[in-house]
Amino acid sequence: MATLEISNLSKHFGRFQALHDISLTIADGEFLILLGPTGAGKTTTLRCVAGLEKHEGTIHMDGRAINSLTPAERDVAFVFQSYALYPRKTVMQNMAFPLEARQWDKARIENRVREIARLLAIDGLLNRRPAELSGGQQQRVALGRAMVRQPHLFLMDEPLTNLDFVLRVEMRAELKRLQSELATTFFYVTNDQVEAMSMADRIAVLNEGVLQQVDTPENVYDHPANLFVAGFVGSPRMNFLDCRYDEGARVLAGDTWHVPLQAEQLDQLRGQVNGGGLVFGIRPEDVDLNPAAPDNGWLPAQVYVTEPLGDRTIVDMQLGDTSVKVKADPEFAASSGDTLHVRFDARRFHLFDKATGEAVL
Repeated sequence: MATLEISNLSKHFGRFQALHDISLTIADGEFLILLGPTGAGKTTTLRCVAGLEKHEGTIHMDGRAINSLTPAERDVAFVFQSYALYPRKTVMQNMAFPLEARQWDKARIENRVREIARLLAIDGLLNRRPAELSGGQQQRVALGRAMVRQPHLFLMDEPLTNLDFVLRVEMRAELKRLQSELATTFFYVTNDQVEAMSMADRIAVLNEGVLQQVDTPENVYDHPANLFVAGFVGSPRMNFLDCRYDEGARVLAGDTWHVPLQAEQLDQLRGQVNGGGLVFGIRPEDVDLNPAAPDNGWLPAQVYVTEPLGDRTIVDMQLGDTSVKVKADPEFAASSGDTLHVRFDARRFHLFDKATGEAVL
């Protein structure tokens, strides 16, 4: 197990700056996921930690600076997206390879490989070659090859990307179970926010080489730090509507809608906004739908299209010139062009500064 402390990490590729002054601490035994879109700098961060890239800034493991150490001296295990198994070697030989490089004796190697293979439920596959394995089995072998070394730190670069949906769901549960059983520090990279939300102890959101927010999955979802985090985490993504703050009426208002503000919200807003330049954000599950208009808090909107997904139905509504997505019950039915009524949950919205993107409320 290991603690990892990254301080002021920056990385340039020529004139292009891939990482901007990243500082991040991972606790001993923590499962931390670095989440962001393609090109955010996630893999580059892992490669810097592994010692595969030169960089600015310092990296400490268990309080010891490791900048000057070679990749082998850092004692980290890197699990790649492509698995990187040797095609002509058996599962046993692939998993044994790191231990052979350390000159373990054969009996000790075999015992260690079989022990990890049983843990990963691949002990019946040890004589097969990678071409004879499914994607999920190959992923387990790649993970097992890393685990046999008992490294201080696991670095995982989108290891589930090449699996089909069912296997990804199964492997998410397996990885979480394994990390808990091993009590080992995991530094995991993905662009899949479902993976991040379901597995991480904490999520670090990265975009264009800049760290956006580091927090628990619940807080990243419920209290996004800025517009990027709010839009990237959540499916479907959060609805965003331009609005203004009407202090006299105590409401947030768009062209065709308004939301009344509660006393505590007014206290938070006081002195922070100047009446314009705001973005109102609300998640699809926090928008109510009703065929009728029970009171004047409901707003007329037209159905644009419905997306039945089995466990829920996503309804795209046209509210004036703005499109709003709503999560409805699975039995919901409507036709394009139907007029319904929507209402925003006044306790569950978010407010952002349009100029800076930062959360205001």
